Amino acid sequence: MAVAYALLTTIWMNTRKVWVLLCAVWLLAAGAGAWVLSSYENKPGTVGNTPQQWPVDTALKIRGDKPVLVIFAHPLCPCTRASVAELNRIMGRCGDKLEVHVYFIQPENMPKDWTQTALWRSAADIPGVQNHVDIGGQEARRFGAESSGYALLYDVHGRLLFHGGITSARGHEGDNAGENVILALVDGKSTGLDNTPVFGCGLVDQN
Repeated sequence: MAVAYALLTTIWMNTRKVWVLLCAVWLLAAGAGAWVLSSYENKPGTVGNTPQQWPVDTALKIRGDKPVLVIFAHPLCPCTRASVAELNRIMGRCGDKLEVHVYFIQPENMPKDWTQTALWRSAADIPGVQNHVDIGGQEARRFGAESSGYALLYDVHGRLLFHGGITSARGHEGDNAGENVILALVDGKSTGLDNTPVFGCGLVDQN
């Protein structure tokens, strides 16, 4: 009996050590995964050379009677769903005080309906928003857009007022600095901020 008891005790102790080790490994893995996810969500996208004045070679002509908001999007970017949701909120506040255009990137080798995704339809459903197809990213390059969700606000004279993102992180909806700056500028209020990080996938690397 003593030998059996000792053997069972040894097995139990070893099993306990194994379970403790497995729990420790699981916790470390979970922590590492959470850190990687958090780092990804809060990693800004890249931005190119943004013109301070409305580009003369763009196909989009401004009317000159209201500020113009231009947003560049990749039709397959999951992060940009939040940007479109925030755009909907912006238009709910601004209404006809703001002219809005959303350019969806289309690689030159893709069919014409490639951009017709749920993201396109969500943007098109927002009153006052005009969707465009940017074949080969030509317009994106003119405006220095490299990441999906990049927004630029120009005044009635074509001067750049703001550029950046309208979400606080990748795929995160809710109050954020970019949206608040745009709302203030459209209402004629001055702000101390003219740019924010943009959180979205690359415009040309998600094909």
